[in-house]
Amino acid sequence: MKKIGLDVGDKTIGVAVSDALNITAQGIMTIERIGIKKDTAAVIDLIKEHLCDTVVMGLPLKLDGTDSPQTEKVRQFATKLENKLRAERMGDVKIVYQDERLTTVMAERVLIDADLSRAKRKKVIDKQAAVIILQSYLDSNPA
Repeated sequence: MKKIGLDVGDKTIGVAVSDALNITAQGIMTIERIGIKKDTAAVIDLIKEHLCDTVVMGLPLKLDGTDSPQTEKVRQFATKLENKLRAERMGDVKIVYQDERLTTVMAERVLIDADLSRAKRKKVIDKQAAVIILQSYLDSNPA
């Protein structure tokens, strides 16, 4: 089954999905944050649509490896998502964390190398960060 990668931010959630063999990650969309209930419902719809068995959430740690204020927000989102998965009888879908330190910086470099304008980069940066988060997980957990 496929894996779904999330870059959870305050305003948006970048989303990537693996291929069926869990070798590569592709960015699919950016979800505009509305409220945690609607946001988790949108993620669950994507899990169902893409037949995913694992949610890989980027964990925004500080450079020294300790939690940041955003780390707690991501953990809270994961808890809400986990509860909603159980309520939807999808409790077999696992949620795992992937260290996301510097992923936004890496995503920015990829997009600059692709010669995207600043405006276009802003629209896809979270999706690209989700790709990096998911690809890092896939590379460190071969099928």
